[in-house]
Amino acid sequence: MLNLLNKFKPKHLLKKLILISLFNNYVKDNSIIKEDINYTLKVRGSKALKRNERKRFEHLMIYYPEFAVIFFWRIKKSKHTWRRLFTQNFQFKIFGSTLIDGGLMCYHPFSSVINAKTIGKNFQFRNGLTVGNKDNDNSRLPTIGDNVTVGAQAVIIGDIVIGSNVIIGAGSVVVKDVPSNVIVAGNPAKIIRTI
Repeated sequence: MLNLLNKFKPKHLLKKLILISLFNNYVKDNSIIKEDINYTLKVRGSKALKRNERKRFEHLMIYYPEFAVIFFWRIKKSKHTWRRLFTQNFQFKIFGSTLIDGGLMCYHPFSSVINAKTIGKNFQFRNGLTVGNKDNDNSRLPTIGDNVTVGAQAVIIGDIVIGSNVIIGAGSVVVKDVPSNVIVAGNPAKIIRTI
């Protein structure tokens, strides 16, 4: 009964209407955002993955404010009128010049800054990530491959290349190229295992 009453609350109804509009204007024809949605639900093991596209989007926007932050960055509307209904104040920044392929997902974006040349598909990270330039020179930015997972409080700095299928351990400091199919950890980061 309470669930039924919640559906008719003005704020809930307003959110639903806004989400329908956001879906129609920004998601329906955007394959990259759809990849973000599907990858996030898959990694989280959510049953919402079985729903239609609009319902999957609504589920993430309502229950995962970290997804909403990524969504508003994707549509280049970080100051969107309705953003505050779906996000929290995470103190999180992805530079507008950073190109990130579909499947972007974060668990806790708190205190993260991402400034890279490019990041491939299915990039996953946790809080406190720093990806950035060396010597305050934006021509010296990292390039990150597909299927890279980064632990909390990691730092990736400079004109380096991180290969595909890489796991970067929590607290790692990566300042040199990393080949594909490895796990790295430490300060400075070293290969600890091949995958």
